[in-house]
Amino acid sequence: MMLSFALTTLRHRTAGFAGAFVALFCAAALVCGCGTLLATGLTGTVRPERYAAAPIVVSGDQDVHSVEDRGKGKTKEKSKPIADHAWVPTALADRIAALPSVRAVATEVTFPVLLPGGPTSGSWGHGWESAPLAGLTLGSGRAPAGPDEVVVDALTAARAHLSPGSTTAARTASGTLTVRVVGITARGLDSQAAVFFAPDRARGLAGHDGLVAAIGVFPATPSAADDVRALLAGSRTVPAPVARTGDDRGLVEFPDAANAQVRLVSVGAVLAGTSLLVALLVVVGTFGLSIQQRQREIAVLRAVAATSRQVRKMIGGEALAIGLAAGTLGAGAGLPLGGWLHGRFVALDVIPANLPVVISPFPVVAAAACAVLTGWGAARISARRATAIKPVEALGEAELKPLRLAWARILSGVLAAAGAVVLTSLLTVLHSDQASTPACFIAVLLWCTALALLGPLVVRGGVGLLGPSLRVSRVGGYLAVHNLRAGAHRLASVVTPLTLLVAMACTILFTQTTVDGAAGAQRDRGNVADFVVGPRVPGTAAQALAAAPGVRTVTRVLHTQVRDGLTKRSVQAVTPERLSDTLDLGITSGDIGRLADGTAAAADGLGYRLGQRVRLVLADGSPAEVTVVALYARGLGFGDLTLAHSLIAAHVDVPLDNELLVRTDGPAGATRQSLTAALRADPGLGVLDRAAAQASENRASAQIGYVTLGLIIAFVAIAVLNTLAMSIADRRPEFAALELTGATRRQIHRMLGWETATSVAIATALGLTIAYAVLTTYAQGITRGTAGVAVPATGLAAVLVGTASLAVIGTWVPARATLRGLRRRA
Repeated sequence: MMLSFALTTLRHRTAGFAGAFVALFCAAALVCGCGTLLATGLTGTVRPERYAAAPIVVSGDQDVHSVEDRGKGKTKEKSKPIADHAWVPTALADRIAALPSVRAVATEVTFPVLLPGGPTSGSWGHGWESAPLAGLTLGSGRAPAGPDEVVVDALTAARAHLSPGSTTAARTASGTLTVRVVGITARGLDSQAAVFFAPDRARGLAGHDGLVAAIGVFPATPSAADDVRALLAGSRTVPAPVARTGDDRGLVEFPDAANAQVRLVSVGAVLAGTSLLVALLVVVGTFGLSIQQRQREIAVLRAVAATSRQVRKMIGGEALAIGLAAGTLGAGAGLPLGGWLHGRFVALDVIPANLPVVISPFPVVAAAACAVLTGWGAARISARRATAIKPVEALGEAELKPLRLAWARILSGVLAAAGAVVLTSLLTVLHSDQASTPACFIAVLLWCTALALLGPLVVRGGVGLLGPSLRVSRVGGYLAVHNLRAGAHRLASVVTPLTLLVAMACTILFTQTTVDGAAGAQRDRGNVADFVVGPRVPGTAAQALAAAPGVRTVTRVLHTQVRDGLTKRSVQAVTPERLSDTLDLGITSGDIGRLADGTAAAADGLGYRLGQRVRLVLADGSPAEVTVVALYARGLGFGDLTLAHSLIAAHVDVPLDNELLVRTDGPAGATRQSLTAALRADPGLGVLDRAAAQASENRASAQIGYVTLGLIIAFVAIAVLNTLAMSIADRRPEFAALELTGATRRQIHRMLGWETATSVAIATALGLTIAYAVLTTYAQGITRGTAGVAVPATGLAAVLVGTASLAVIGTWVPARATLRGLRRRA
């Protein structure tokens, strides 16, 4: 019977339930979009492009493996991807070609080649013998034969305006070459540029004697893959090479794809988890406000002998119906949202373009289920007070809102506040972004949960403080003060989402600015060079600058990543000679002058000790063992480890230096003009401004955070408008009574204006307090106490103005519609 009441109620109170529907719809869409990212990271495959025509591709093992002792004789093997290609011996190709089941093999070497007018990344050189791996054939011209001859893929040739007979500069790690285009392929490659050299010339430019990046295998019989794997299993190479087929070939071609999938999983999981917590908080508030508006209806049901269980069953039925409709539609809307997020990540080079989005039913089902369960749970939680009291008390409370909170609610609020304090304090000892960022947002949500539970008490105190200032308006302010005091519960339901909006927006925006500010300050203090040259600098440019008059020191800087066990470490590789002329890492112990091929300097706080022997896995999977000879304080600006350039350069896919740091012989030394003249053999290089160079490096990571977590801000903003609209719509009888007692429409608008200003002031104060507390401890942990919170004035102003604007719109539009409705009735 109560279920039929629930359906009847929904039909006749569509406006009252619209707010809950909108909140659940947005929650389901957000969860489904995040779930799509998660599914893509877990099950997505990278389509091969350059290896598309080779059924079998043999390469080095692209993972680092570790066996973890689980206790009681149990072990578990874990693996993490390396950053670049793992190369294999050239002789292995001959052994594979000798197998009876193999028809032919083709080897490939890979090295960076940048062409004027071509892409600035993803531009690779190869030997012409590897063209069959992609099924590329000549569309015009001929194959390269001489050391200065190249064949360019069709798309790159069109982009760079090249044709057979053209000459162009080609920047490689060995220097900038002048090459002549002798051929153009019949088609191009979508996600990369390919420049083919004569085979011997390509091997020399790659710089890996006796090694190849991959071996493509063309089978003669169906058993070829099994035969190749059996051959590799007996290989003496450690770790053994791997034979891949199908879409697994894409992981060989794009080694960063595995890291991209890990990033998608982590981003999707963090965003989905945060979205669920935000959705629960918002939906509980929305249902709570809805049930407050229905207290008279619930009281009548109780008075005519409806039991608490029956009323809860009715409210639960309403929530299930709303959740099912909103969840189904929202989950469907979440699929294009997930596709849009995937497109943004591709545009930001976070994931490769040929890692397509995975459209799976699981995010849809999960999002719809979450919406249904969240709605049902929120309704039951919100209805607990209204259904637990006696029928006579229910009628009384329908006319006079309760002045006191239940002890269970107060206790829950205190516990949530205690949890927020503990988690906020814990941020001081979390030094990695992977651990700190989720903890930040959970801390903000715990603070806002405590506010939602204790909201009437908090806002009552805020109204008490602001009340005297409101009385400057004798009519509007007077009415606003009394309305706010009498409607503390209603005000709390408005203040909570506004506070969440301010706190979340500040946290999302200013965690990034805090890290960037601290890292930038460390780089500014640590970079003592006179000039910076870059980007993507060949070794010949460093030699030319070192030979220029007035130059004292040229330090080559190359950024990469290594693995210490399974832990990823950021690395800057530098030439150690006279390093103190150009870099001041803030050495806290040890001697940076001892930096060499077998030694390393490490950032403080990572657990390294002077004299410690550290086993590393370099970017291409090669092992290295170094001794820690120095510890430094400026790890946020200069990476976790500093290693010798000669140790690293031979083990990365792109051995072009990120920058050169130049120190001159004082005032009489080299000038910007003389350095520019020394670089004339390498067009495209320039003497850079340090701040501009660093800004470009940090922009992508900032945009990732803004795109992903910015969706949560949009969700909360919708919830703010939703809550304000529901709050105003419930006050039609109040506005009618005020008009009957002589209040004008203008005075009612002024009253609402003062109420809005009060709610915005309270929410802003609470939101900024929460954000400041969380950001302060976050900065303490992530910067290890070396920097405070960085808050740009423009960003803070945008948050505050945006919040106030939403509050004004959410109040003015429904108020105008409500008052117009009163005029029509009159």
